[in-house]
Amino acid sequence: MKAVVLAAGEGVRLRPITLTRPKHLIKLGGKPLLEHCLGAVKASRIEEIVIVTHYMGDSIREYFGDGKKLGLRIEYVKQEEAVGTGNALSVVEPYVKEDFLLVYGDLLFNPEVVKNVIESHAKEKSSASLAVVPVENPEDYGIVELEGEKFVKGIVEKPKREDAPSNLANTGIYALSTEIFEKTKQTSASARGEWEIPDAISLLIREKKTVTAIKVSRQDWMDIGRPWDLLEANCRALTRMRHKMNGTVEEGAHLVGPVAVAETARIRSGAYIEGPAFVDAESDIGPNCYIRPHTTIGKKVRVGNACEIKNSIVMDNTHIGHLSYVGDSVLCENCNLGAGTIIANYRLDSDKIKMMVKDRLVDTERRKLGAILGDGVKTGINTLLMPGVKVGNGCWIGANVVVNRDLPPNTVMLLKQEVEKRVNQ
Repeated sequence: MKAVVLAAGEGVRLRPITLTRPKHLIKLGGKPLLEHCLGAVKASRIEEIVIVTHYMGDSIREYFGDGKKLGLRIEYVKQEEAVGTGNALSVVEPYVKEDFLLVYGDLLFNPEVVKNVIESHAKEKSSASLAVVPVENPEDYGIVELEGEKFVKGIVEKPKREDAPSNLANTGIYALSTEIFEKTKQTSASARGEWEIPDAISLLIREKKTVTAIKVSRQDWMDIGRPWDLLEANCRALTRMRHKMNGTVEEGAHLVGPVAVAETARIRSGAYIEGPAFVDAESDIGPNCYIRPHTTIGKKVRVGNACEIKNSIVMDNTHIGHLSYVGDSVLCENCNLGAGTIIANYRLDSDKIKMMVKDRLVDTERRKLGAILGDGVKTGINTLLMPGVKVGNGCWIGANVVVNRDLPPNTVMLLKQEVEKRVNQ
């Protein structure tokens, strides 16, 4: 059996992170999201992969190559226009001659999910099988209506909560027969102008074909669509990974719990790191730093004296100056935080934090959430970023500035000073 992995999406809701990288290459616990996905597929003894690309597809090809390093055989096919998952299927038809696995490449899931879908598909001799998961917000998902415990009666895309036929969401993990290609050709574009796989599956259901659902736990599957989802995904990745200590840890540094330190990384005396955490190659931490659980630190990162980092993702080549605090945040590559920079992660009124996503203010449902910084952001000394702000790529923020709203890319924000000459009396 082959696997088809869809990695064509732009990840607009994850901006500014995805302005300079495909979301599938965002690293969680030192590995790109797509690599976690491929690892879960390989655990089901599937070694032939077809990856569908579009947005920044060359970056994905360059990173994974032919797949040999992962023990896989990878082929690539380009979706010329990102107009839906159904359209993506049309470009892989020449590569698939029998039943196949299809997964969305922006998911984090347990390998057991794939195994259960494949086994159920074979047992029931289904035309299509799909994993489903209980959700609290059905209006954000394609909701699956069941007949009995396992047979799919219908799929309703993002229904109003009161109209949802169930609380079971389509996860984007399928086992499909080649019948799906013909049904995809018979579908029409949705209101969003996209051709979708669930519409093709609905045609199979109308023809009384067997379509089965496999229920999975929320702990075994996660959709990553919004910036704060990355923090939860990073937490899960760090919890599941094998932790090895290969770097240099000076006397007087303390590593507590599962902490991975890559070769050539350095942990200086006085640093205190609580796992699960990961420090990648050539990074330099400390002295006297506190790295709290669920933190991923990328390559060539410098964390200065007396800093604290909590539940965050710090990408390659970023510098965090001494006396700084970073909480529940994502810092992209080549950022430089001046001494005493504070990224606040908690509101004074203890309310849940809201964030702008695609020009809409969204309740994150989180009481702890810091900032999202794009590539190349620089801050002066004593800069303060308030909870939930996003700072675009290449922004410069001056000393003592308080940032309480999103900044577009390449913005310079300075504190204006007025100087008056004192007149002698």
